[in-house]
Amino acid sequence: MTITVVGGVYYERSMHPSWNEQFGSGGRAAIALAASGADVSPVLYSYVDTTGAANFHAIAVAAGVNFIPYMIPDRITFHYTHGLATPEIRPWGIEQRVADALQVRAERLIRFGFIEGDAVVHGDFVVYDPQNVQSPQPFAANGSTANHLALVLNQYEAAVMSGGRASPEAMAKAIAEDQNAEVVIIKLGPYGAMVYHQGQFQQVPAYRTDRVWPIGSGDTFVAYFGLYWMHRGFDPVQAATLASRAAAYYCWTQSFATHEQLTTSFNLQPITLKAPAGGVQNRRVYLAGPFFTLTQRWLIEQARENLLALGLQVFSPFHDVGLGSAEDVVEKDLEAIHQCDLMFAIMDGLDAGTLYEIGYARALQKPVVVYCENESQEDQKMMQGSQCALFADYATAIYHTLWQAIEL
Repeated sequence: MTITVVGGVYYERSMHPSWNEQFGSGGRAAIALAASGADVSPVLYSYVDTTGAANFHAIAVAAGVNFIPYMIPDRITFHYTHGLATPEIRPWGIEQRVADALQVRAERLIRFGFIEGDAVVHGDFVVYDPQNVQSPQPFAANGSTANHLALVLNQYEAAVMSGGRASPEAMAKAIAEDQNAEVVIIKLGPYGAMVYHQGQFQQVPAYRTDRVWPIGSGDTFVAYFGLYWMHRGFDPVQAATLASRAAAYYCWTQSFATHEQLTTSFNLQPITLKAPAGGVQNRRVYLAGPFFTLTQRWLIEQARENLLALGLQVFSPFHDVGLGSAEDVVEKDLEAIHQCDLMFAIMDGLDAGTLYEIGYARALQKPVVVYCENESQEDQKMMQGSQCALFADYATAIYHTLWQAIEL
């Protein structure tokens, strides 16, 4: 059976961890389908520059993907500082540069939004992910049609498409009615996803992994949902559950799972929600780390932004107290540790103040997640022995902080 994917083939570069590959949403989804072990022959339609077409053609042939490129003049690259950073898209200002939209007709289709063009698709079963952080377009706005339509949206896209409705349930219902969608899935990040189908709402869990590589996890979710819903005929909740497991497998291994791995050998546990999705707004994280140099302050700023983006409250001594004498800052910082629910600590450099804050928090039985890449096992020994959770990868440490908060 053929599943046709219409989506971008972009270069992706991450400064740290180092990553320099050619994937994009369309390319990753097509390769995931080919690697799934299912009886599927993926076809991929995409815009791409001449050099990129030659490079990805070799990747596609090796993976078993039928790649049909449409040429554009520029190579498009997503530049990430780290896995949780907002990427810079280069060349600057590229937007809808292709005059003619792709025209694709197939029985089973996955359509992603483009940044350099558009695609009008017609299919029996269609999964649509707008992939647009500015102005996501309804599926049929460009003339696309589907007999059975499933929308996969992040919370921002769902809010825009639903006219700013407050809850995921209200968003999904309004979008389904407005766009005549059979299924609406709203991705809730580390909380999993919510599936709306036939008037019913069902939460699908996310899965905890020892490592988190977030770049491309959403593309993987869409590919596997399409595989199980359109090809295997699973109901939307079953399909989304397996897609969530596939996304976790990808975050853990940076590779794509077979059905057997998802259902038998992949033995990770779902994250247990002790509050409704989004219910961690009252969880307060103390952000510990040195802030005496530009690089230290940059990392503190990044960590604060990433934790806030996940819905947590953050107390940052740098932002909320500032520099000062011991008389000015210590009492305020220690009181904030008392008031916090858990701590995220940046330990590289063995800053004395940060080490003291970690010890103080553990003495109060506060959970502590430590991000530490460069220190020796000997220097980490006290943190390990006092049941701190230590991670050498930044994105993994941030996600585990949220998961700790969810499960408190």
